[in-house]
Amino acid sequence: MIPFSDEELKGVVEKSLEKVKPMLALDGGGMKLLDIKNGKVFISLQGACVGCTASDQTIKYGIERQLRIDIHPEIEVINIAPGMEHMIDQIANQG
Repeated sequence: MIPFSDEELKGVVEKSLEKVKPMLALDGGGMKLLDIKNGKVFISLQGACVGCTASDQTIKYGIERQLRIDIHPEIEVINIAPGMEHMIDQIANQG
């Protein structure tokens, strides 16, 4: 269980995400923080990251890893495809 409220996480998550944005930009990609719910960080990959076969690896070993190092080892990052933002509440309440 992550010992921080979603509101407490927002600032530190944003700061941590800034560390990985340059890596994404090198490959013509990017990301946008959509929301934080139940300790889950919802992002939307952008640019060349959309549909890239390595995007799952980027999330797991780039973005999520950085957040786990900086914030908490149980934090989870979930990519939401453009147009699927309405699914955030449903996904946040699973498991």
